[in-house]
Amino acid sequence: MHAGDIVLLLVAALAAGWVDAVVGGGGLLQLPVLILAGLSPVQALATNKSAAIFGTASAAVTYVRGTKLDKGVAVPAGALAVLFAGIGAASAALLDASVLNPLVMVVLLGVAAFVTLRPAFGRTPQPHLRTRGRVVAGVAVAGVGIAFYDGILGPGTGTFLLIAFTSLLGMDFVNASATAKVINTGTNLGALIVFGVQGHVWWALGLSMAVCNIAGAQLGVRMALKRGAGFVRIVLLCVVVALVAKLGYGQFG
Repeated sequence: MHAGDIVLLLVAALAAGWVDAVVGGGGLLQLPVLILAGLSPVQALATNKSAAIFGTASAAVTYVRGTKLDKGVAVPAGALAVLFAGIGAASAALLDASVLNPLVMVVLLGVAAFVTLRPAFGRTPQPHLRTRGRVVAGVAVAGVGIAFYDGILGPGTGTFLLIAFTSLLGMDFVNASATAKVINTGTNLGALIVFGVQGHVWWALGLSMAVCNIAGAQLGVRMALKRGAGFVRIVLLCVVVALVAKLGYGQFG
């Protein structure tokens, strides 16, 4: 691997850490660069996890210190996420991404339309939505469904978690980001354990990228906490558009 490739990977890790900390979707930046550097798709997914877990965990700690965490959702969903992301990672080699990509694109377009047409969505908390049934649904969606998706494919996981918590449980964007970071740490851990056992992780590269990922994550968390839900909403829309473009290019380009 050339020095230029390493510099590009470190810059991508820094930017990915920032994006992940605010709304998720950092894999949009890291995965293509890892593949361009010569890693296979499974190796890229695995090495991305080895970098992302550090940035996500550091963001989670900073969020918890700066805002209120919904432990009734974060703890059970985070525990489930480790298991189901691991199951997803074990299935990653069997996945034909061309089958799943169109479905993910449709969901993301729906997210973009929903957030655009409802400008007040996610700006303020709606505690009346947090019923027992919705909490169970939120834990299942995040800890099982989205966690499995993160293990088997990954792009947009943090974004899906953010939307799940705001729409199902009435969190504002900042609190939803905090809770999402805890679950995303669990998904990264579960997938990384499986990928590590399978021998797909480029550890030296992943740990080098992790340093930049942490730096970007800390910057992103501080900006999100300082600027609030309106800022997160704008970044969310930008990331969703970029994700759709990336997946569309991969599918049809």
